[in-house]
Amino acid sequence: MDIQEIKLSKLQPYKGNAKKHGKKQVELLSKSLKEFGWQQPLVIDRDNVIIAGHGRYEAAKLLGYATAPCKYADELTEDQIKAYRLVDNRSTSLDYDLEAEFAELQTIELDMGEFDFSMPELELEIEQAEAEHQQNVDDTRFAVRNILNLEKGQFEGAGKYDMPVIEPVTKLPEIKEWISFNYVLTDKEPESKAGHFFIDDYQFERVFNQPEKYVDKLRQYAAVATPDFSPYADMPHALQIYNHYRKQWVGAWLQAHGVTVIPTIRPVADRDWWLDGIPKRGIYITSAMYSETLEEETEETAPYDKIIIDTLKPKKVFMYRGRGDNLYRKYNIECEYIKSFAEKRWGE
Repeated sequence: MDIQEIKLSKLQPYKGNAKKHGKKQVELLSKSLKEFGWQQPLVIDRDNVIIAGHGRYEAAKLLGYATAPCKYADELTEDQIKAYRLVDNRSTSLDYDLEAEFAELQTIELDMGEFDFSMPELELEIEQAEAEHQQNVDDTRFAVRNILNLEKGQFEGAGKYDMPVIEPVTKLPEIKEWISFNYVLTDKEPESKAGHFFIDDYQFERVFNQPEKYVDKLRQYAAVATPDFSPYADMPHALQIYNHYRKQWVGAWLQAHGVTVIPTIRPVADRDWWLDGIPKRGIYITSAMYSETLEEETEETAPYDKIIIDTLKPKKVFMYRGRGDNLYRKYNIECEYIKSFAEKRWGE
């Protein structure tokens, strides 16, 4: 290691250093420097800007030293220097496992009180470090348990995959307009409106990740559909199941927190779980947004509409961009159409 004596007057502290050294700390460092000498050089760049050792630099100035031993960090890139500044500052706190060192301090002749290391204070610092370590452990365990929001809520499950159950809604006030979630947060007049999620999934993933951030706003609406997490046919089966689970979980969680929740029904071909957790004899919302023509919609959805009718006995069905209501009306089930944003704007 090439160490050179550099005049303090030529050294420059790094203005953005992450660790600030107060007067008391500099005084303690000066006592250490006076007692033990320079055991660590300052690390500097080629412009004599300090990378590591700001506290020792301040202590040397306080003692009136003219020079300081320095090592140029020529082997580090600019990016490495930026990172090392932060790592050096972050790694200077006491570790949590100091019992052996603490016991050793009691056997030495040097008065550690001179350096602000009285035994009760050291014990307290050890306790605080251990508490911080335990908190980190607890935080990690919480994060693992909360991957699927299990810490936020667990609900009665239905079917072989324990899909969270939503309670039926059988009556609603007049809904004058349905709006998609991407407009909900900026909507100033939620009264007599309802919210749906027939938009790209990335725009509402956050509702599953942090439902507590949106519940107060959603509670202001006359009704809110469950999020339409996509169970596309070309997805792996596990992801289809997961997205139905998430839809049901968000619905159950919002309902438990005072939101009027309308189940969104999305049929999934050749699967037997797509109605699990959805209550019977309630109000529902479906979508035909992926059908390009009425003929295609009727041909594709009719078999699933019959399953919905036979299984759930609906009181009412909202149909987003739908027109194939003949089967529902045949069974005297009320249907109400919801126009998409494009239909409302362009009359499509």
